[in-house]
Order: sequence, then C-alpha cells, then structure tokens
Amino acid sequence: MDTVSTASVVAPEYTTCSPDRSIASLRLLQLSSPALPVGAYSYSQGLEWMVEQGVLVDVASVSRWVGDVLRESMAHGEAIYLVHMLRAWRREEPLQALQYDEVFTASRDTAELRAETLQMGFSMRQLMKQMRIDIPEELNQSTSVTFPCAWSYLAHHWGLSDQEAVIGYLWSWLENQVMAAVKCVPLGQSEGQRLLLELSCHIDHHLDAILHSSIEDAVNSLPGYALASCFHETQYTRLFRS
Repeated sequence: MDTVSTASVVAPEYTTCSPDRSIASLRLLQLSSPALPVGAYSYSQGLEWMVEQGVLVDVASVSRWVGDVLRESMAHGEAIYLVHMLRAWRREEPLQALQYDEVFTASRDTAELRAETLQMGFSMRQLMKQMRIDIPEELNQSTSVTFPCAWSYLAHHWGLSDQEAVIGYLWSWLENQVMAAVKCVPLGQSEGQRLLLELSCHIDHHLDAILHSSIEDAVNSLPGYALASCFHETQYTRLFRS
C-alpha cells in the first residue's frame, strides 16, 4: 500500500491580503460566504415568527418584509456603523471603532437580536485567531464585540474598500434571510433565487447614501421587526435561534 510521507504534506499557511484587487475580490467572497463559520444560518431575526402568524406566505410577502428590513434597519443603521468602524480601523483608531460598537450594541431592540450579534462577533473573533490573523489588543481584550465590528476589522485587514465591504455585508445578510424564508415559509429554491435577484438591487440603490452618511445619521426604528423578535423568544416550536 502506498503511503504519504510527512514531507509531502503541506502545512496550512495563512497570509495577509496582497494589494492585488483580484485577491481582494476573493477575500470579499470569502467574507460574504454562507460557509463562514459564525452561525449566521441559525438566525431568522423574527422572520420565523412572521411565518408562524401567517403574514409571510409567498414570494411577494417575503419580498416586502425583507425589503423593508433591508432599507430601514440594515441600510439606514447597521451598514452605516459598519462603514464607520471600518474607517476607524483603517485610521488605526481601535478605541473609536469600539466606541461605535458600544453604541451599536445599545441600538439592538431585543435580547435575541443583541445575543445574536454578540455571539456572531465572538465567533468571528475566534475565527480570526484560528486563521492566525493579528488583531489589535483592544479588540482582543474587549469583553463583547458585535458582528459588524469584528467583520469590519477583517474587511480592513484584507484591504477591502468601503463599497466592497458594504456590498458584501448586506449581501451576506440578505442571502441568510432569503434562505431562512426558503426553509420555513417554505419557498422553492428557484423562488429564493428570484428573491435574491430582486432584492439585491436594493443594495445598490442604498449604497451611495450609506457611504456618505455620518454616524449620527444611523437610525434603527422598526417596531414591527422588534415585536417579531420579541414574540419569537417564546415561540412554541422554532427552527431558528432568533
């Protein structure tokens, strides 16, 4: 029987991003991938409860719900924090990035939404350590870090532009929401792809406003979304954690 010598086994290597834009594009795909092991697939952000209530029953109703959350919560709030955290990392101002992070954490409406972003932020930070990526001591020592904060640091480390980071982050969120709808409405895979095709255009529509917004412009005011998350906490049976 043939054996593999230890000399032929290549040890894993983890390298920083080169300035080449093709490499940056690959890193963007990696950050935006559902294969990123941070647990995003386990959250529906209240969508499951809306299905349980008979509000989300088809492509049209899911499109309205996800489109509204994308506009009023993600584009007008979370993505703006992401951009300003990214710029703070780029300026080598970790304390400023973490200050933005504290405010973002306080903006989470429910216990589930807060626990979600902190769990994913913790997992993201652990992933960076496992990938042997050097992170600032302030980020390493922080007791709690949200997902956009940790994600924005890796986006900075890999040399992504503001535009690339926003597109990747929102696409990742959108894909997760659509896949949650495919599972629990349920919708067919083809209908899910139609939704992604339609709703992804919204990302481009909001991109310019996100990139030119001050941190004071960030708002998060979706009472129905918050209520859906609250009721999901006590839903009798559920597939998702929030």
